[in-house]
Amino acid sequence: MKAIMVQGTASDVGKSVICTALCRILANEGYRVAPFKSQNMALNSYITEDGGEIGRAQGVQAEAARTIATTDMNPILLKPKGDMVSEVIVHGKPFANMDAVSYREQFVEEVMPLVRSSLQRLSQQYDVLVLEGAGSPAEINLKARDIANMRMAHETDAAVILVADIERGGVFASIVGTLMLLDEAERARVKGIIINKFRGMKELLDSGITWLEEYTNIPVLGLIPHIDVQIEAEDSMALSSLRLKKPQAEEFPIDVAVICFPRISNFTDLDPLMDEPQVGVRFVKSVAELKNPTVIILPGTKNTVEDYEWLEKTGLAQAIQQHVQKGTYIFGICGGYQMLGETLIDEEAIEASGGRTKTLGLVPLETVFVAEKQTVQVSGQLSTGEQVTGYEIHLGRTRANDLVKPFVQLHDGRTDGVRSDDDRMIGTYLHGIFHNRQFTRNYFNRIRLEKGLATIDTAVQSEAERREQAYEMLDVHVRRHLNMELLYTLIT
Repeated sequence: MKAIMVQGTASDVGKSVICTALCRILANEGYRVAPFKSQNMALNSYITEDGGEIGRAQGVQAEAARTIATTDMNPILLKPKGDMVSEVIVHGKPFANMDAVSYREQFVEEVMPLVRSSLQRLSQQYDVLVLEGAGSPAEINLKARDIANMRMAHETDAAVILVADIERGGVFASIVGTLMLLDEAERARVKGIIINKFRGMKELLDSGITWLEEYTNIPVLGLIPHIDVQIEAEDSMALSSLRLKKPQAEEFPIDVAVICFPRISNFTDLDPLMDEPQVGVRFVKSVAELKNPTVIILPGTKNTVEDYEWLEKTGLAQAIQQHVQKGTYIFGICGGYQMLGETLIDEEAIEASGGRTKTLGLVPLETVFVAEKQTVQVSGQLSTGEQVTGYEIHLGRTRANDLVKPFVQLHDGRTDGVRSDDDRMIGTYLHGIFHNRQFTRNYFNRIRLEKGLATIDTAVQSEAERREQAYEMLDVHVRRHLNMELLYTLIT
């Protein structure tokens, strides 16, 4: 098995992006390459062609590698639900809800044969595996049960590249400290260091790099300058560094307020809004922050019931109802769509403690939670004739009366979502709906007209074209700043 592994000094240092870059670089060099992450904790997930749920990063990396994502690329996915409990997804399907202690003490060793089977299948299909670690390999209180970092490097005999984020400060201490906390066999696996997200003059860092290489006896493979490349994030930590556009009226006359639920999930749904001209995007957690937006978006959530209760406690539920009465546009996605209705029915305690929860009551529909999760890629047609694609991830089954207009007619025969006659209110289960760039442009053009702004009628680049452009840009950028000759020697 030829494999290389990217680990980090901490979470959100850029491991996923570096892995994405390596997948595209190796694919462009003619390798059959596949990503792999044994265990992933993420709120942004990806649906494979056969309906399996994996971490979004591995889905993106598979695209960069020009291959089809499978559940073997991320056999274990943990989706936090709050209170130290996560939904455990095994090979793309829900397995159980577990607390952290039960998972680590009882489940980790049981699942290792499944992880090895995934590795075995991938090694038979691909030339090179690009493995991604999780968090840091030096969490000494967790190392005994850590199956995402050095244990995978040992399993695959992979050379490890250690990535550090210089933007955080203390980059040399973080690298040296991580190496000091590894045991001898683990340190021997680290064959290269990448300093990521650099801004400034390289010459000012040269002496530090020389010292680091001499002190650790490990080469620095590259100093990667910061780049604003549009690669989707999977970690909720990335919310703090999202490329948000501040709602200054003169620059962004269309103000979009996104309700930042405590258990927000699949927030990559919002990425396309960052590219839409004249549209400002901000996350809000209180009535004071809500102010007077043009559009309110209720995004996905890992727990609709508990996040709606939070909406009530904060006063945001009442504020949203008042805004709708004033004519504010509102758009609900997945859990946010469920909240637009009248009732959440959770008699079997699928999401919370069970029972019925009254919701916003903006449209006559109710949602019943069931044990079987709906995970599927979908496509369909809007009433305007536009074709859209997306994916569903939800436990609820939403029922509306015959008077409610559906948002989209799916090609599998079902209808999805709701829409008002003037499209001021839209609800849908389709994650990725805004990634249909023509739909997004048309949606905001209607708002532009209403506000007396000129519509934007230039051609819209498709999502597939944008993503391909981003992967190629990432290839060029990372390749330019890496010691590629040394990198190739590390692929064992």
